[in-house]
Amino acid sequence: MTLLNTRTKPNHLLDTVVEHLRLKNDAELSRALEVAPPVISKIRHGRLPVGDNFICRVHEATGVSVAHVRRLAGLKPLLSTGQAGRPSKPDH
Repeated sequence: MTLLNTRTKPNHLLDTVVEHLRLKNDAELSRALEVAPPVISKIRHGRLPVGDNFICRVHEATGVSVAHVRRLAGLKPLLSTGQAGRPSKPDH
């Protein structure tokens, strides 16, 4: 899955996953991601944010990195550049 379009909205994420998995519609998408159809509808219509659970489901179904899924959904990265792999400081 490549990011060819600079739109970064939940609809773009959903449409890209549908295309990547060669699905026909949102009903097939809900089955592929194992979520109820209203979840897809609510995300598509902006009534439900793209949450971590949904991001993980997209990652599992497509094999696309979580970071890329977050970008497709228009979300900020979890880690800033250069932070990956660094151990966190203990809370003392």
